[in-house]
Amino acid sequence: MERALDEARAAAARGEVPVGAVVTRDGAVIAAAGNRTRELNDPTAHAEILAIRMACAALGSERLVGCDLHVTLEPCPMCAGAISFARIRRLYFGAEDPKGGAVTSGARLYRLPTCHHAPDVYPGIAESESAALLRDFFLTLRTPI
Repeated sequence: MERALDEARAAAARGEVPVGAVVTRDGAVIAAAGNRTRELNDPTAHAEILAIRMACAALGSERLVGCDLHVTLEPCPMCAGAISFARIRRLYFGAEDPKGGAVTSGARLYRLPTCHHAPDVYPGIAESESAALLRDFFLTLRTPI
């Protein structure tokens, strides 16, 4: 999760919402990314999506069977869907997202009968650090100059 936190810090330094994601397989990092929605003018350029794309390219497959995803924030519905379609084995995430999350909050996508693949989910990993990055980032946006 430390590598995901590094990616989140790098995203914040670029002016992006500080979310980082890392795909691993057998303990080795396959891909790592941070949010780039503003930089790329792409609403789908969430850290999870970028990391999944990179991992698929690295492995030459649209499925990431046997891979795990570590992300600093609970995935949104789009990312939770991509995680399912990629067949990610385990999802580890830091802070819950009561407004936009879709794993343990909101839609709870993996509990729906229409969900074809649900990863094992491990919430709360480095939760305080992940939440602090987000809180501090948004605080600086709301602080008058």
